[in-house]
Amino acid sequence: QVQLVESGGGLVQAGGSLRLSCAASGRTFSSYTMGWFRQAPGKEREFVAAITWSAGSTSYADSVKGRFTAAINNARTAYLQMNSLKPEDTAVYYCAAGRPPPSNRDNALRYDYWGQGTQVTVSS
Repeated sequence: QVQLVESGGGLVQAGGSLRLSCAASGRTFSSYTMGWFRQAPGKEREFVAAITWSAGSTSYADSVKGRFTAAINNARTAYLQMNSLKPEDTAVYYCAAGRPPPSNRDNALRYDYWGQGTQVTVSS
């Protein structure tokens, strides 16, 4: 049974940092892409970042480029390092695993497995 378990959310002041973790289990993920998405109250779920497990190739939403960094390790854990956080980054953050084509890594429909979500709140 595939499981993605997230941790690391919380409350932080604007300008601060948080690191989210996503522990993956239940299958081999070497051919998968790990995506990060977020959903703020009353808004659609939006793409944040993605990283391929095999090559570590990354892609980011324009709103987080230069501030967020996606990473993975051999122990099947994906990370999202979030620096210079802004109040508009407040949302529930989800990790996801799938095999989207490179041009579709920002499409949530291309991901098969999802974590439970973790709340990130940035105060001004």
